Amino acid sequence: MLQPELTAQLMSGALASGWALHAYQLYQRLHRVRRDPTTGLLTREGWTRAAQRVIKRHRQAVVVLGDLDGFKAVNDRHGHGAGDAVLAAVGERLTAWSGTRATAGRLGGDEFVCVLHDDQDLPQRLAALARAVREPVVHQGVTLQVGISLGTARPADLPERTLSAALKAADTAMYTVKGRGRRGRRHPALAAVRRWTAPLRDRFRLTA
Repeated sequence: MLQPELTAQLMSGALASGWALHAYQLYQRLHRVRRDPTTGLLTREGWTRAAQRVIKRHRQAVVVLGDLDGFKAVNDRHGHGAGDAVLAAVGERLTAWSGTRATAGRLGGDEFVCVLHDDQDLPQRLAALARAVREPVVHQGVTLQVGISLGTARPADLPERTLSAALKAADTAMYTVKGRGRRGRRHPALAAVRRWTAPLRDRFRLTA
């Protein structure tokens, strides 16, 4: 028969192992929740936490917001499977582009986000990202292609040095880019929509 002390030690060890396994499983579940299953990028919640840490530690941090161009046409013409293939490819390319100097995420739909640790060579880095996204994606024998509109904001340059303020500024910059035609002029239809919705935007901004 086991001595009482040895029995207690074995029970304590088993209990500790059980808690360790439970903690590991919980960590795995949380990790999966914070990773977008389609792209492998951080979800909005996971990215927000990471980005807030980057902004706190790096004064020259830059928030980059990106929205895919032509993605709806891919979905409408080739189906959601093709759309998912494009999203997965963009996720891989954004991860490779980010490296160790940036943290990328997917906010939802075809909207992506990234926080750079510094603004070194920013124009060149953004141009490289745009080129990477434009690379064709082959899905079930069909070649698919999208572009991306990018907007940036440096939290340190804003009156309110927060992630929320940076995202709003980057969003404004992104839609300014997205609303322009190939020659750098704002597309008339999008410009008209923005003029029509301006009073509503101002109203909600004032009442928010």
